[in-house]
Amino acid sequence: MADDNGYNDTGAKSAHRPVVTIHDVARHAGVSSMTVSRVMTGKRHVSEAMRERVNAAIAELEYSPNITARSFSSAVRVGAIYSNPASSNLGSFLMGAFRQSGESGCQFLIEPGRNEKEALESLGRLVEARIGGVILPPPLCDSEAILEFAARSDVLPLAFATAIPREGVSAIIVDDYKGAYDMTRYLIGLGHRKIGFVQGDPKHSPSQRREQGYRAAMAGASLMIDDEWIAPGLFTYRSGLDAARRLLNAASRPTAIFASNDDMAAAVVAVAHGMELLIPRDISIAGFDDAQIAATIWPALTTIRQPISDMASRAVALLSDQVREARTGRQPEVRHVREMLTLVERDSTGALQV
Repeated sequence: MADDNGYNDTGAKSAHRPVVTIHDVARHAGVSSMTVSRVMTGKRHVSEAMRERVNAAIAELEYSPNITARSFSSAVRVGAIYSNPASSNLGSFLMGAFRQSGESGCQFLIEPGRNEKEALESLGRLVEARIGGVILPPPLCDSEAILEFAARSDVLPLAFATAIPREGVSAIIVDDYKGAYDMTRYLIGLGHRKIGFVQGDPKHSPSQRREQGYRAAMAGASLMIDDEWIAPGLFTYRSGLDAARRLLNAASRPTAIFASNDDMAAAVVAVAHGMELLIPRDISIAGFDDAQIAATIWPALTTIRQPISDMASRAVALLSDQVREARTGRQPEVRHVREMLTLVERDSTGALQV
């Protein structure tokens, strides 16, 4: 019969001794699994006293990772945290990321992070899973707490679609200002002078640049912006419904509405249908992103195409290469990769009817 330590009555090791995991070691040492992982891989940011406690726990429990675990830990692993699970962009992002992870020979892991606290917890789990780099969308890519945690954990961050690229952080970026400027100029070219705008989430850096592009185009055409034509939004369909009701019930109703993303633009379309407005005869509606919803609603949305799938693919390729480079002891070169935007004209916009 085996005792609690896994030995039988003769003093020989029992064949049925429970398997010791890294989590058992962490509990025994009174530290996190991430700390145990750091000690075992020789990473920095662990005090000598903490290192001795972990090593003592490893010895006492006779912990030894099996061959499969060692093979798993040697793989290049890239993580991502998504902030909006309801975003119609998420499917395109995942499609590009998983496709590229196969081509790059790396493992791709993803966790939710709807706010900074949840994102920090998710990043902690990804660190325990031994990722070498993490893709951060807005607003997480602009969070000092997230970036500092990544640095302390020896994880390379990559800012995805940020409007404020940092010198020390690689990024995949687009020109949100130009995209919004071009869309507003397009609507002006159709004869519209009263153009409403649905703002994006104020915590997201692209929101500011898109509104700046809209305002610059209006000013460039010597067009005034009525306060009633600006409505707050959060990049969600629900916030788009509230914005649409506000804009479409304004005393001086716009003849065209430009929403900061396609989810909100689709909500404007739904409210316009409910008010029995004909699109685009009574109201032109445009979005930003060219998410899947843009081509599936009726009428299909005129929008700015942001190549999310290609951007995600580029992010995984760049980050996996940087992780491999970091493993050789070299400091990876910080890169800011700019992707092109395209105005896609569909049936939701038309010339002003006089």
